[in-house]
Amino acid sequence: MLLVPALAACSSGPVEIDDPDLSSADRASCEALVADLPGTLAGEDRVDVEPAGALGAAWGDPAYVLSCGVPQPSDYEPTAECNIIRGVGWYVPNDQLTHQGEDATPIALSLAPYVEVDVPSDYRGEGIDRALAELAPVLKEHLGEGLSCL
Repeated sequence: MLLVPALAACSSGPVEIDDPDLSSADRASCEALVADLPGTLAGEDRVDVEPAGALGAAWGDPAYVLSCGVPQPSDYEPTAECNIIRGVGWYVPNDQLTHQGEDATPIALSLAPYVEVDVPSDYRGEGIDRALAELAPVLKEHLGEGLSCL
């Protein structure tokens, strides 16, 4: 299951994050990651999510939304390029790279379980790289090796 970005972008209430079907090991990795996520991200304060034990977190309004345990993107090809930011390989679909005025959802494919961050268009300037760079240390601490990035 994937997060529900439309609710994150339109609501100032708790951000809803779906609960993925994961192995017990992946669930434990995601739970440890979420427990260690920062209180601020790219200058935005952490906001409530629901359900309370969701495998994700959100910051700001509109919210950056991190979701742990997402599936590999259906359009990912082994020859796809990743953007390496502080040692984490982030895959962004080509259509999102070319449309800077729209939301983007980079997925950390170099680590597993996979993590995605829904980035509202408001933050597409310097905010996207800053947020991903700030998340890199905690992601590398709690997640295992994923796919190789080109």
